[in-house]
Amino acid sequence: QVQLVESGGGSVQTGGSLRLSCAASGYTSGTYAMGWFRQAPGKEREEVADTGTAGCRIVFADSVKGRFTISQDDAKNTLYLQMNSLEPEDTAMYYCGARAYCGGPVRYWGQGTQVTVSS
Repeated sequence: QVQLVESGGGSVQTGGSLRLSCAASGYTSGTYAMGWFRQAPGKEREEVADTGTAGCRIVFADSVKGRFTISQDDAKNTLYLQMNSLEPEDTAMYYCGARAYCGGPVRYWGQGTQVTVSS
């Protein structure tokens, strides 16, 4: 059974940093194409980053390029999203998702972790 558990969210001021984690279980690292997503109140869920797992390309949304980076620990089957220079517009629930193939629909979602950036 695939499980994704996000953590690391919190409240920071503008310009602050947070590192989110997505701990995955139930499958071997590299099996799924993993992505980071976020959903702000009243808005649709958007993809923040394609992590480049399972042979996919690393892609960042324009809104976070140069501020967010990704990394992974294959031994722990854990993905990370390092978020720097945070802005109030980054306030959202952040999720990791697992796709069966690059660009495909997300098959598994985590429960999310809240990020709040105050000005």
